Amino acid sequence: MYEILINKKFKFLLDHHQNQTIVNHILIGMDTSQITTDHFHIIHNHKSYRAEIVRMLNADKVCVIKINNHIYNVELKDQYDNLLQQMGMDNLNKVKILDLKAPMPGLVLKILVVVGQEVKKGDNLIVLEAMKMENIIKSPSDLKIKLVKVNTSDKVEKGQTLIMF
Repeated sequence: MYEILINKKFKFLLDHHQNQTIVNHILIGMDTSQITTDHFHIIHNHKSYRAEIVRMLNADKVCVIKINNHIYNVELKDQYDNLLQQMGMDNLNKVKILDLKAPMPGLVLKILVVVGQEVKKGDNLIVLEAMKMENIIKSPSDLKIKLVKVNTSDKVEKGQTLIMF
């Protein structure tokens, strides 16, 4: 049995056995055909649906699905995920990032963040010049800036701490 959360709003219980799909303890009659690895055709209540898996994050059990050009964020939990959450052990795989280190020696050209700023994964943090190339150092996760340890025009060594989170 799976617990499914769609767009962080709608929760369903899903069970699938003996080629039957049961949603919220109700048998659902539908015909599903896999067209390609990520594309499916579904017929339910005499209506046709095109489904595509847009993105799949297996470790987080999260996927983005497009059904007839509508995007849905789907989170899956099984009985083991619920048990780990009840025991407070659901965050053990998440690594806490404490600082950002220079990936190479170089010159700090721009600092794009300030102390106290909240950044998202992939946001630009620092522009570092190395070997006559500008390299944009991005945030490895959703974090809050606690301390910027370098200034513009500083020369840094590989492994030197640039920002603390």
